[in-house]
Amino acid sequence: MKYIFLNLKRFDIERNLGGVNSLVAPAEWGSHIAGELEDGLGSLAKKAGASLDEFEFPVFFPEAHLIPAQQALMARTDSSPIARLKLGCQSIYSQDVEVGGNFGAFTSLRTANAMSQLHCQWVIIGHSEERRAKANVMSLAGADPDKIISVQHELLNKEILCAQRAGLKVLYCIGESAEDLPRRRQVLEQQLSLGLAGVNLSTVVLGYEPLWAIGPGKTPPTAQQIAQVTAEVKSLCSCPVVYGGGLKKENAESIGSIKELDGGLIALTRFTGDIGFYPQEYLEIVSTYVKGVGDC
Repeated sequence: MKYIFLNLKRFDIERNLGGVNSLVAPAEWGSHIAGELEDGLGSLAKKAGASLDEFEFPVFFPEAHLIPAQQALMARTDSSPIARLKLGCQSIYSQDVEVGGNFGAFTSLRTANAMSQLHCQWVIIGHSEERRAKANVMSLAGADPDKIISVQHELLNKEILCAQRAGLKVLYCIGESAEDLPRRRQVLEQQLSLGLAGVNLSTVVLGYEPLWAIGPGKTPPTAQQIAQVTAEVKSLCSCPVVYGGGLKKENAESIGSIKELDGGLIALTRFTGDIGFYPQEYLEIVSTYVKGVGDC
């Protein structure tokens, strides 16, 4: 199975407020994107044939957009109970409701059971932005830097276990910073051993984020470097691995041709001019990636 994940972050905020949304009004944003992508993937499948059946397309929506996104998918799959697009949420809390236990006293927190009943099938956990937010809170409290890392992974591990109890599949993000490069294997091994302790690996996909290469002015890793790290990660853990450093049209074919990889992660589709996420450009990235896989 190959996976092309889409993380929509906070791309729903309109440009006049500093965001990148110029597609539709925020109230229509989730349904618009889900509908456009589902229709487009259906058309792409007709061109690609059976090869697209080997792909899964999870999309991580901000929570408010899950219900309209699900409604849009249902409207398009009346003749088939299975949509190509799979709904996902952006992390969850490390505790949850349970029969005979806590009945839901989690004000402001997003639990796995809540996401499951909103028809989510996937959750992204451990993204670099989530890790940074957790570390910042502990740092403000004066925590020891070494303790921050271990507690961070303890919390992520609890989130993954909660997700699995609720029936959610997990994209677990790992990766090293520029400072970590000399001891990359040690850092990745720690992220895997602590974050995945006691976890059922059969419902986990790993997203490799080379933090040192993400952002304006940074040099992305070569296909050879990505293949090398992917092989290294797979020697430490049996889960599928996708490239989480940003799948875009410019690199999709070369990344698709990396045999060691099991997919990629898309966020923005346009990085110059009217920066933002555009459904048609997403479909172009998918098509280009599929071509790379076919050329292997």
